[in-house]
Amino acid sequence: MAQVELNGKTVECMRGDITRQDDIEAVVNAANAQLMPGGGVAGALHFAAGPALAEECRPMAPIRPGEAVISGAHNLPNQFVIHCLGPVYGVDEPSDYWLAECYRNALELADSKGIESVAFPAISAGSFGYPIEAAADVALAAVKQVLPRLDNVTRVRFVLFSGSDEQVFSSRLLSTIE
Repeated sequence: MAQVELNGKTVECMRGDITRQDDIEAVVNAANAQLMPGGGVAGALHFAAGPALAEECRPMAPIRPGEAVISGAHNLPNQFVIHCLGPVYGVDEPSDYWLAECYRNALELADSKGIESVAFPAISAGSFGYPIEAAADVALAAVKQVLPRLDNVTRVRFVLFSGSDEQVFSSRLLSTIE
């Protein structure tokens, strides 16, 4: 696990399962516009949380790229799920702006709810086609920009499913945030 301190706050990257972050208050769902189960992160979180998550999310949909909404975590070991719709790479332009908005809006929403710890997947880097290197650069720059001005969020974790994705995020974390 790579970890750095930024203005007294911790940013870390690890390989793991986003549905099993029991030491984190809020996990982020790389959601679809309808906030329903799908593939990848959305499918895994909905499966682990149980059907009540989809029921709670139904009235909040649809959301737009960059937007973040919050729900309970249901059967997940967390208190909250923050749902973000990342951009489809090459379609939702400018993709870097909309992807950065996901991270900024999720962190600002968490902070407004008094949440201290947030775990993110690599939003848009799966079926939405965002190249992992570019996704890591945008994500880490957005976190670096917003984290110092937050009052409550003190810990941000990137949970990457594959070892190669974790390696990309960790190397960029160590070189860009320190």
